Amino acid sequence: MAHVLGANQYGKAENRVVRIVRDTPRHEIRDLNVSTSLRGDFEAAHITGDQADVLPTDTQKNTAFAYAKIHGIDSIEDYGLALGRRLLEACPAASSAQVRIEEHAWDRIGDHSFVRRGGAVRTAVVTVGREHTSVLSGIADLVVLNSTDSEFRGFLKDEFTTLPETDDRILATSLVARWRHTLSEGGDGVDWNASHAAALQTLLETFAGTYSRALQETLHAMGGAVLDSQPGIAEIRFSAPNKHHFLVDFSGFDVPGLTNDGEVFIAADRPYGLIEAQVLRDGLPPAPDAWLHLPGFC
Repeated sequence: MAHVLGANQYGKAENRVVRIVRDTPRHEIRDLNVSTSLRGDFEAAHITGDQADVLPTDTQKNTAFAYAKIHGIDSIEDYGLALGRRLLEACPAASSAQVRIEEHAWDRIGDHSFVRRGGAVRTAVVTVGREHTSVLSGIADLVVLNSTDSEFRGFLKDEFTTLPETDDRILATSLVARWRHTLSEGGDGVDWNASHAAALQTLLETFAGTYSRALQETLHAMGGAVLDSQPGIAEIRFSAPNKHHFLVDFSGFDVPGLTNDGEVFIAADRPYGLIEAQVLRDGLPPAPDAWLHLPGFC
């Protein structure tokens, strides 16, 4: 049976890059998880085992560490752009290089002492091609909760529907959000840190200030608010598991006067509803790079 090689890519996953800036007695820390991939004309490596055009994944790893010093890490987007350009330059057979970064935050407790912050992780997916460059900034594991001002009712029902309607519930999610920037000159000159901080603040303020008839409605409001506030963002994508909180039934307890008026809940971790959505700026062309649609990238 005839067959051909389909889409393929290769790289080095999850390089733990920690950069300490020691230029002054007050140190700075950047703690990254960096994955790189190359896509292009690597058919010979797959079909005949010819590695002549393959830049080793070990070289990609070494470049990621070297560029933490050579280029520095002012922002993960800027570092990702520099690393992607270098990998593309070093591998002529590659048509594009992708750098995926997660940044773990540390809080300062002294001039050279830090405590690891839990919770949300800043992310970036940078794709540098011969003709197009794209940057997806984002946030993952952003756990947010509204204790009221959320309802869920009027939904479709059939013979298997047991979920009761409610006009007052907890709305909670562990949000993944990624937003694509419109770029000129490959992203040079963008204040990535300021843009990220502003987008995150907008997401949080909109979540807190939106009366929700469904998580879908809340996500749409959050996405629209980010696009309205930042003209340099073309789209935003959400993946939002609905972290269900169910009211505990006290009716079976033999305790006179014990009621549960929306005060005590059981937090269920699975199964969960998973809501995913994309909010686009009207009139802009779709993303030029299909890598944006790989599983795990929203």
